[in-house]
Amino acid sequence: MARINPYDVGLAKNPANYTPLTPLSLLARTAYTYPRRVAVIHGERQLAWAEVYARCRRLASALQRRGIGAGDTVAAVLPNVPAMYEAHFGVPMAGAVLNTINTRLDAATIGFILRHAEAKVLLTDREFSAAVGQALAQLKNRPLVIEVDDPALEGGRRLGGIDYEEFIAQGDPDFEWLLPADEWNAISLNYTSGTTGDPKGVVYHHRGAYLNAISNIVSWGMAPHPVYLWTLPMFHCNGWCFPWTIAAAAGTNVCLRRVDARAIFDLIRRHRVTHYCGAPIVHNLLLNAPAEWKQGIDHTVFGLVAGAAPPVALIEGMEKMGFSITHVYGLTETYGPAAVCAKHPEWDALPLEKRAELNGRQGVWYHMQQGMTVMDPATMKAVLWDGAAMGEIMFRGNLTMKGYLKNEKATREAFAGGWFHSGDLAVMQPDGYVKIKDRSKDIIISGGENISSLEVEDALYRHPAVMTAAVVAQPDPKWGEVPCAFVELKEDARATEAELIEHCRARLAHFKAPKRVVFGALPKTSTGKIQKFVLREQAKSASAIDR
Repeated sequence: MARINPYDVGLAKNPANYTPLTPLSLLARTAYTYPRRVAVIHGERQLAWAEVYARCRRLASALQRRGIGAGDTVAAVLPNVPAMYEAHFGVPMAGAVLNTINTRLDAATIGFILRHAEAKVLLTDREFSAAVGQALAQLKNRPLVIEVDDPALEGGRRLGGIDYEEFIAQGDPDFEWLLPADEWNAISLNYTSGTTGDPKGVVYHHRGAYLNAISNIVSWGMAPHPVYLWTLPMFHCNGWCFPWTIAAAAGTNVCLRRVDARAIFDLIRRHRVTHYCGAPIVHNLLLNAPAEWKQGIDHTVFGLVAGAAPPVALIEGMEKMGFSITHVYGLTETYGPAAVCAKHPEWDALPLEKRAELNGRQGVWYHMQQGMTVMDPATMKAVLWDGAAMGEIMFRGNLTMKGYLKNEKATREAFAGGWFHSGDLAVMQPDGYVKIKDRSKDIIISGGENISSLEVEDALYRHPAVMTAAVVAQPDPKWGEVPCAFVELKEDARATEAELIEHCRARLAHFKAPKRVVFGALPKTSTGKIQKFVLREQAKSASAIDR
C-alpha cells in the first residue's frame, strides 16, 4: 500500500493560501500604496498611479462591453505613449491577450500578424497610418480600430476608428477585473522577426510575466521608485517586461516616442532619470553624442544593454561617461532578458578594459529562471568550462515561452531534450559564465577554422573612427568563406579599408581579420539590431561580381 504523505492531507489550495501569479496584481498594489505618486510622464502630461489604475480598468471594462474576453487578441501598433503602457494592464484585465507589433514593419507583415493572431481590436497611432491602413485593407475580418491621438505628434492621418480617450471613457473606473483562472493562461503575444519566413508568434503566460517583472528588479539591483526612461520600445518583448517591473517598483515611466540622443539627455536632466534599457546601438548613440548635450547630469544613470552582444569598447566608453552599464541576455522566447552578467565587487579593482571585458559576457541565469547552460545540441551534453569548447546556449524554467502560436512543430523543436534551444553559439568560461561567440548562422568557417563575427566586430569597435560594425561571411574560392566587414563611421571621421584591416590584424589572428571592408549606413531593425541577413546577401552579390 502506498504511503500517504502527511503534508498532502487536508492541506489543499484555497483562496486564502494560493493566488495565480499575474503582473496585474503589481499595479493594484502600487495604486493602493502610492496613489498620488507620479506614474507616467509624457511631455507636460503627468498621471499618478491611481489615475493609471483607473484608466486601465476603464480600458478593460470598455473592451469587455465590446465582447472582448478570454482567447481574444488585442493588437497594438503604438510608440511609447501612455496608452501603450495602459494596454499592458487593461487588455489582460479584460481576460484578453496583448499583441504588441513592431511599428517599423511593412504593411504585408502587419497584415500577416493581424490575421495569424486573429486580432479583434487594434490600437494604433496616426504616425503609422500608412502601413496600418494598407494592412487593414488586406484583411477579410477587420478588427475594431481604436486610435490614439497624441498631441506630441504632427502629421499622419486618422483611419476612421474610435478615439482612444472616447473609448476608455465608456468603461468603468471601478471595473472588477478578475485574476486569471490559471497563471499559465496567455497574457501576451510577440512575433519574431521572421527573416527566413513568416514570423512566429511567441506566447507569454501570466506567471512568466510576473516573475520576469520581479527578476528585473532583483537581478539588476533596482532600488524602489526608479525613474525609468522608455528608450526601449514597449513592443519589443513587452518592453522586456519593464511595464510590469516599473509598476512593481512604484517608479515613474518617462515616455519617449522615438530614440533621439539630445532628447534622451534632456529628459535625464529634467526628470533625473535613473534607469533605461536599450540595444548597443542606443548606447552607442549616447556615447558618441556631442559633449555639450551631456552637460549637467550629476547623478548615476543605470543602463541595461541587450539585443546584441555589446562590444567591450562600448561598455568601457559608457563607464568613462559616468553611466553604470549591466549586460543582460535573452530572446523573444525568454520574455526578453533571462540572463545577466552578475558583477562581482572584486572586479572594481581591475583595470577598466579588463572590467569591461568581464561585464560584456552573457553571464548567468536570472533569479527567476531555472537554468542556463551551453550544450552540444546533438548530444545534449554540457560543454567543458574551458572558454574554448563551443555549444548552443540553452534555457529552462519559468522565463521561457509557452510556445509558438499555431505551430506545434516549431514548439517541439525549440524544446527538444527538455531545454529551450536559443540558436546562439557560446562557450562556458572557467568561472561558469556564458560568453557568446555567435549566432549559429553567423559563424564564419574559413579554411576549416571557425571565426566568430562578434570577435572581429569587437576589434573593429576599438578603432576610434568606427561608429557601427557588422561582420558576415563572404564566399571565397580558396577558403570557402572569409570575413567581410560593413562599417559605419562616426560623423566627420575618416578611415580606409587598408587601415581597418591592419587594425584588426594587430589584434587578431591574421586569418580572422576582414578581407574586405564596405563603408556606409548599416540596415537596422527598430530595436537597433543590425540586419545581418541583408548584409549576407550584399556580401554574396559583391563576391560574385568580384569574381
